[in-house]
Amino acid sequence: MARHKRRSREEDSEPELDISSLIDVCFLLLIYFLVTSTITPRETDLGMSLPAANPSNEQPKIEPMFIRVDAAGVIYSGVGAGQQQLDSDTSVREVPLLDSQLNLYSAAAASAGSNPLVQVYVDPGATQQRVIDVLNALAGAPASPRSPSPI
Repeated sequence: MARHKRRSREEDSEPELDISSLIDVCFLLLIYFLVTSTITPRETDLGMSLPAANPSNEQPKIEPMFIRVDAAGVIYSGVGAGQQQLDSDTSVREVPLLDSQLNLYSAAAASAGSNPLVQVYVDPGATQQRVIDVLNALAGAPASPRSPSPI
């Protein structure tokens, strides 16, 4: 007759899964993505103020420049009948016509002895990337001699 071996108690217990190595891999992936991500500080270091946030009775010596971005991503300068279309190709990140308009406005503000003031209106349907392109153009514009920060 064949003998039946009894199983030991150790084999009857529930098997365990050691996940400490998986946690290590997750932390390594997290560190990798944090290190390889790019942070563009020029998009976060723009000095902006809302019109009602800076109440003063002093009128600027030069009229503010108005920039409008419509839902299609077309950039306009000016208001009313004097409004002109600047850059309309949304596939190109550079906005050379806006850059030249900002340079002219900054030079005019410097000659008037005033700080340049730009007001931007963005249509709610405009893409965020187009707004970032406009803000990058504003950050790259030359500042007036009285102000160390860009427009």
